[in-house]
Amino acid sequence: MKIYKEWSDIAYKEMTKEESDKFWTAYLEKEKNVYEKILAKKDNVITGTVSELAKKYDMDLTSFAGFIDGINTSLIKEVNLEELEEESNITLDIDFEKLYYNMLDAKAPWLYELPEWEEILSAERRKEITKEYRRSKIVTVKKIGRNEPCPCGSGKKYKKCCGK
Repeated sequence: MKIYKEWSDIAYKEMTKEESDKFWTAYLEKEKNVYEKILAKKDNVITGTVSELAKKYDMDLTSFAGFIDGINTSLIKEVNLEELEEESNITLDIDFEKLYYNMLDAKAPWLYELPEWEEILSAERRKEITKEYRRSKIVTVKKIGRNEPCPCGSGKKYKKCCGK
């Protein structure tokens, strides 16, 4: 069985709240430890086989597949998760700004508040990325004018249709 499939089967299977909390608490602690190591060394390019990297970061293969799944959108070139095997050679070329942004998006303060970020991105740059993230979440709705065609597709003016 492929490693990512194993991860998906474990992580997304139906569990009780207690099982889910226990599983995710343990996994997120492992994930945090990996990020601390990566950020402390300022490693933006990490290469090796899946098994070597899992051992290097003190994770089992399945959990490491979950880590790759989490960091994948922050990589310059994404890893094909479906093809992951124990001896697959992978390169994790991390875009730190994108990683920080994605941590904000994941609502993971235990990751984006790590002190190791201070050596990677300046406080000003982290604030700019946070502003960019918040701006991207603002939804603007275009107001429909009274005399414009109704968006329901009736062909009538808005004021004579849904705007009544």
